[in-house]
Amino acid sequence: MQRLLLSVLVSLWVGWVSAAEVERNFVQVADPYIEMHTGPGRGYPVFYVINRDDWAEILYRQTDWFKVRTDAGIEGWVSRAEMQQTLSPDGQHVDIKEASRDDFIARKWDMGLFTGDFGGGYSIGTFGGYHMTENISIEASFAQILGNVSNSYMLAFNLVEEPFPEWVISPSFSLGTGRIKTTPRSTLTQTKDGTDNFSFYGIGARMHLSHRFFLRLDYNNYVVFTSRNNNEEVREWRAGFAFFF
Repeated sequence: MQRLLLSVLVSLWVGWVSAAEVERNFVQVADPYIEMHTGPGRGYPVFYVINRDDWAEILYRQTDWFKVRTDAGIEGWVSRAEMQQTLSPDGQHVDIKEASRDDFIARKWDMGLFTGDFGGGYSIGTFGGYHMTENISIEASFAQILGNVSNSYMLAFNLVEEPFPEWVISPSFSLGTGRIKTTPRSTLTQTKDGTDNFSFYGIGARMHLSHRFFLRLDYNNYVVFTSRNNNEEVREWRAGFAFFF
């Protein structure tokens, strides 16, 4: 089950990242040719070449790979190294800049995966965030929690403040709410099947790695409002790896 969930989360993450559009632009091949791959990576086979003086339209960027469309309507992926050898419509070499710390600070969207400990259970999930300003963002996350006697699914929404985004390790503070569904792993246990609301607050840190990737660490304190009128307090530690655009 864990492997299946991880596979689904990775697929969703890659799909969302792939959909990040770059500014509409056309380039002309200056080298004898550039190679088009079936996917964004050296492991994908070359299936077509664009010859010198031909034009291509840039559709998307995924890390160091660009999805392009030729005049004939053929779509494929070209590496950043080869894209730097193309020409813009004004005849200048295309300047493809790497994402910098300034881009990280001014990011609008980010998405990633995380794993951690939720009240003694193993948690794995995905999150996405939209930055309204450099300091304030809103996030949504979905997680599965695997415990000894029960499994849970959790959906959360929270507001995040980063007071010092320019710091190498940027601290963050969050406040949120959500719902958690718990299912016993065995009918012999005393844990009841149920869905409860919760609220939480947390602290964390973000650190830009390189390109468009960053790490994050979070500590959250939850109050679960159970149907048994006996609120439960749960602590969580998590670490995540994310992509911003």
